Amino acid sequence: MHLILGGALFMPYWLVGTVVVGLLTGEGSMFGGSLTVQFGAYAVGLPLAALSSLFPLTRPMSVAAVRALCGVAGDRLAEEPARGRSAKARTSGWFTLHLGIGALVSGATLALPPFAVTVMALPFSQALQKSELTSFWGLDRPWLQWAALPAGLLMLLALAAVAAGAGAFLARQAPRLLGPSPADRLAAAERRAAELAVRNRLARELHDSVGHALSAVTLQASAARRVLDADVEFVREALAAIEETTRRTVGELDSVLGLLREGEDDGELPGPRLDALDALVRGAGRHVKLTVTGALDRVPDAVSREAYRIVQEGLTNAARYAGGERVTARLALTDDELEIIMENPLPARAPVVRPDGGRGLRGVAERARLLGGTSEAGRVAGVWRLVVSLPLGTAGEPKGAAGVERENARGERGTSGRARSTVDARTKAPGGGPSAGKGGSR
Repeated sequence: MHLILGGALFMPYWLVGTVVVGLLTGEGSMFGGSLTVQFGAYAVGLPLAALSSLFPLTRPMSVAAVRALCGVAGDRLAEEPARGRSAKARTSGWFTLHLGIGALVSGATLALPPFAVTVMALPFSQALQKSELTSFWGLDRPWLQWAALPAGLLMLLALAAVAAGAGAFLARQAPRLLGPSPADRLAAAERRAAELAVRNRLARELHDSVGHALSAVTLQASAARRVLDADVEFVREALAAIEETTRRTVGELDSVLGLLREGEDDGELPGPRLDALDALVRGAGRHVKLTVTGALDRVPDAVSREAYRIVQEGLTNAARYAGGERVTARLALTDDELEIIMENPLPARAPVVRPDGGRGLRGVAERARLLGGTSEAGRVAGVWRLVVSLPLGTAGEPKGAAGVERENARGERGTSGRARSTVDARTKAPGGGPSAGKGGSR
């Protein structure tokens, strides 16, 4: 089938070649010309086919045909249009080879079977036996006429063998001529890396936003259940915090899921920034104290978004493992750096920490690294401490911002500044909140 397709595609070039050769030789018949005209047209058509193979869609269409008709694995072929001299030359070679062999095999398939059948019918047809052609070839002897029967069969078998061999030859040559070049492999690797970066970004966003919301809601609901009859005012505050947290998280979830819907947006994921820290702390409960030093409106958007997620992850860890103890978060802004320090007492029974540090801490480290900053986390003097330093850069751009903007497109600017704010609950949530479990990690 693949060879027949090549022969069919070669027909326009052969017709043009027939016209050209007919004009040169003076033979006006297109289909009834001599063998010289036919093969001359074939010789003229091949360069025309090679020239037209420079069309950009030649390789994608050829790859589709090879995959469908030759059974070549798709990963061995390059589906993109050929770029570069080498790739175009290999594509041209394949196209010319496909059409050239296909034309010869297709022509033989049309001409040889009728001839073979005629030869096989010679012992049984007196009209053929008495024809001038039989006398010309010396086939008027009876034993030679009966030999025409196996000769015709051999012709058909030879045609089938040639067609099978030509098809196998083309299938072997397809990966070499239509396969990816080093540049194609590099481009494919870059695309896979970009796709993996997007997946990692979405995974971090979902982990930080949804994971924090679930932890905060669980903590508030547990604390409210324990004091349901003793402190109605606290229950109201807990329910309000749960409502605010879930509403905010639904909005964040919609923005993340929007990237998964093809064509819905251009890949931007603004996300919350540091101006939303007050709402984040209120949703975390009374036991969280946040202190901010410096005007946060000076923080570039890329740093602001990542800093918000880092604080969010720190609060999520504290909700899981601090057992309702006081959690402190300090943000100190200098001329060229934003420092985030989060501390909470370790529970009486320390949770088991995975060797890799858990997804949350890995996400914090990745966010800091993309901004050119650093992060440290561990036990210090009986408390769990997370310290992150994020450089602000110059001219309003963070150091390493190119890496961040490749993963998180720029969102709308609009952070609001404040000189110093403190969100402090002077009383720990009654009941202490849920204690850390036996397993898990930060």
